[in-house]
Amino acid sequence: MLLIPAIDLKEGKCVRLRQGRMEDDTVFSDDPVAVAGKWVAAGAKRIHLVDLDGAFAGKPKNAGIIHEIVEAYPDVPVQIGGGIRDEDTIQAYLNAGVQYVIIGTKAVSEPHFVSDIAAEFPGHIIIGLDAKDGKVAINGWSKLSRHDVIDLAQKFESDGVEAIIYTDISRDGMMSGVNVEATVKLAKAIRIPVIASGGITNLEDIKALGKVAEEGIIGAITGRAIYEGTLDFAEAEKLAQSFS
Repeated sequence: MLLIPAIDLKEGKCVRLRQGRMEDDTVFSDDPVAVAGKWVAAGAKRIHLVDLDGAFAGKPKNAGIIHEIVEAYPDVPVQIGGGIRDEDTIQAYLNAGVQYVIIGTKAVSEPHFVSDIAAEFPGHIIIGLDAKDGKVAINGWSKLSRHDVIDLAQKFESDGVEAIIYTDISRDGMMSGVNVEATVKLAKAIRIPVIASGGITNLEDIKALGKVAEEGIIGAITGRAIYEGTLDFAEAEKLAQSFS
């Protein structure tokens, strides 16, 4: 199982939000490239980047820093989300060396877009489904849609996407533990891999996910816990790697 460190970018800095609220942020570093290097040195096999400004603006706002990170650590695959709403943006990121592009709000609001880009960029498209009580949230988590997580995931699977990132937004940034039950329920309903996100706090959360990894959970994204120190990334990465 992959343990994937998250680097959330806001105004060129590495920050973490609580439950997706832009006004409730904590700045952890002014140098996101160095932060990426820290996690690579600790054993990260993939890096998760989020352009928070881009997510709210609907177009990339931190692309320069993202390109710097990809150039600095070419051997570590990068997945990027936030403000990716058209083919040109996807192509630009892939040209820069990004391995996976994450589509969120646009996947929910314009599902046909997913089938188009999955065909155009095979192997590179991941869908981010952020949910609360089984319903998908959109627009930076500012509102809940009527869409059921599992129904949408099955549709995107049929479109040919590479994986689903599932985030329980009631847990994200709150360090309250990962929602294993909901993550497993989703993983069992589809054949493509699921990456868990939201709420990972300590080694017990890694163990809990590791025990069900065989259901199709290939990785887990961690953010606030590794920045605040409740989870030692190097130790947790070794534990995650033991589940395969």
